[in-house]
Amino acid sequence: MAQAIRKVGVVGLGNMGLPIARTLAAAGFEVKGFDTMEERRAAFSPNIGSLGDLATASDALLLSLPTSDIIEKVVAEAAESLTSGRLILDTSTAEPASSRRLQAEMAARGIGYLDAPVSGGPTAARNGQLLVMAGGAESDLNRAAAVLQAIARQVVHCGGPGTGNVTKLVNNLLCAAHLTLAGEALALAEAGDLQPEALLAALNVGSGRSGVTELNLPRWVLSNSFDSGFSMGLMRKDVGLALKLASEVGLAPRLATAAGAIWRDSGASVPDSEDFNRMVPYAKETSRR
Repeated sequence: MAQAIRKVGVVGLGNMGLPIARTLAAAGFEVKGFDTMEERRAAFSPNIGSLGDLATASDALLLSLPTSDIIEKVVAEAAESLTSGRLILDTSTAEPASSRRLQAEMAARGIGYLDAPVSGGPTAARNGQLLVMAGGAESDLNRAAAVLQAIARQVVHCGGPGTGNVTKLVNNLLCAAHLTLAGEALALAEAGDLQPEALLAALNVGSGRSGVTELNLPRWVLSNSFDSGFSMGLMRKDVGLALKLASEVGLAPRLATAAGAIWRDSGASVPDSEDFNRMVPYAKETSRR
């Protein structure tokens, strides 16, 4: 019987990994962190300067990384120091096919692997209120339950390997499209002498509401704060991965493709480093041209 997880190594101490590490530590887990960037490692203590040493010292590794290429390199290196019975929880948003390959490779070594991307941003990570979309074996999910419950308000088992990332890509594709349309809707409302606050008051009790109208617009757009912790570049990446997945399975979704083109074209005006909610004023402005 696999031992209970008490020692968690967090790989990637960025906008999501750092608050996740702190939340797990506050929940009583023995947490150590690793990041290739020294300033990020310094933000969390205790930290380990070697990925292999972190893997050796941990019952489970929790990954929070930006791309599938990086995830694959990290897993390949860490696996050399992981013994049978250990577990990898990948909270990154990655390519489903990559997650499936990694899960098969780790299973052959006796190592559990869940693709478990999260939604909610840094604030939810700090408060232990993330949504976890998990793909993988139920036995691995059961073993990871205490860790995931410490960081999440809800854990949804989406199915087998890769399905967590399919779910996350669909979620982010919808969010990206909603942000684009929200900008155009605001332009239309203002042209009709309707204030955005009045529009939202009606929309959010009507059938046109979405997470964007209920949260993003009032919290980050109308407040002009634009500090959600999620960038234009990351959303562009996720939209691209969603459209790549659609192509791989023989789909040609017209509205999603159009939204993807808008996100791609916006790069000339809104850099990758900007908050992803900047899509709203971009779409609002370009709808007037």
